[in-house]
Amino acid sequence: MNRVTLAIIAFFGTALLLYWQVQSKQNAGEGKQTPSLLQPDFIATELRSVEYNDKGQLSSKVSASYMEHFQASNITEFTEPVYLIYPNEGAAQWRLSAGRGKLSKNSGKVVLEQDVQIQAISQQEPLQNLSTSYLELDLNTMIMTSDRPILVLGNGFNVTGQGLYADLNAQEVKLLSQVKGSYEPK
Repeated sequence: MNRVTLAIIAFFGTALLLYWQVQSKQNAGEGKQTPSLLQPDFIATELRSVEYNDKGQLSSKVSASYMEHFQASNITEFTEPVYLIYPNEGAAQWRLSAGRGKLSKNSGKVVLEQDVQIQAISQQEPLQNLSTSYLELDLNTMIMTSDRPILVLGNGFNVTGQGLYADLNAQEVKLLSQVKGSYEPK
């Protein structure tokens, strides 16, 4: 073989090797791409939503500064959500707010995090405000639970405790452990 033939073989061999390297890097990069589950199907800002139950009665109102919905998992994530809850298809009794929230439509559960506030709408309610860092609400049963520290402020009293179980339909609130309180008569 002469030098020209060897040069041509070396040139095509090098080109083939470089092409193979580029293709293998591209294939490796495709495996690292973000799965479609992490990309929201739609986004909303300054969201206002009203939800009705199967009987056509108002069950909740939601507002949020920002919302992302993921269709594949049927999960909606909120920034600064505010929920108005209507237990037993009555008038709004509770206003729930937080820094972040997540709604799973499949289970009907709402998870609220970061400065969670539960406020009574009526000034006549004995419990006026509950505060915690984490709360779960089952929209189907209207049961709220938390395993975090809870502060309860009421008309003339305050109570702290660890953990919460609240049935909004039965208007029953229980602090689960480490309960301490003070009462100031009027």
